[in-house]
Amino acid sequence: MVEPVGLGFLGVSGPTLVIELAEPLSPAALREFRALMVGLSSRFAEKRPGFFDVNVPVERLGVGDGWEGYGRKPSPLRLLGDGPTDEGLAALVGFDPWREDPHRPFLVYAMGPGVGDETTFEAEHADEPEVEAVLGFRPSHAVNVSACCNRGIDHVATALLTAAVMDVVGGVAKAELLDGQVPVVAGLPGVLGIADDDRMVLGTAEFLRAWAEYPAFRLVK
Repeated sequence: MVEPVGLGFLGVSGPTLVIELAEPLSPAALREFRALMVGLSSRFAEKRPGFFDVNVPVERLGVGDGWEGYGRKPSPLRLLGDGPTDEGLAALVGFDPWREDPHRPFLVYAMGPGVGDETTFEAEHADEPEVEAVLGFRPSHAVNVSACCNRGIDHVATALLTAAVMDVVGGVAKAELLDGQVPVVAGLPGVLGIADDDRMVLGTAEFLRAWAEYPAFRLVK
């Protein structure tokens, strides 16, 4: 299904990772990118070539049901609320459907000259000499992977979805860092460098997968 570009950015409330590209996606790479997103998604809408509004089941990214941060452990149903309840109601425990939806919403989109969202691309890549020094090139285009929710599972899924896209389109992942994360990421495989006064890390798909396994993993929203 192809839809006109809308105000999809208004739905982004979670983290975003950027894949920096040295050149625009070729038609063949764009076809592979699209095929990947169709294959991973339970809901797929193409707003323009290379701009996908999707829901992705986390198990297709390799996240198992037992992931502790996903909330798979039994929890009091919402009908209990936050107030005190009798013991009979307190024993009524099950999986909260608000925590259980594995189909996480994302906007995944290529941007840059001749592709779309040129203004956004230019704004996001203005004045980044340290990043360019680590990359060894000045990005001509990029792919953004933006989660539309901000739970822990959305952070893990963002990293794993970005890695899957990189397997197809190449490029280098760029992620902002929270305070105290440099010692964690510095020793992970696939790290290419840390820039911008320890506020930015650049790495490979292998790096993202390794980082996402860290127990306290969290991206900058």
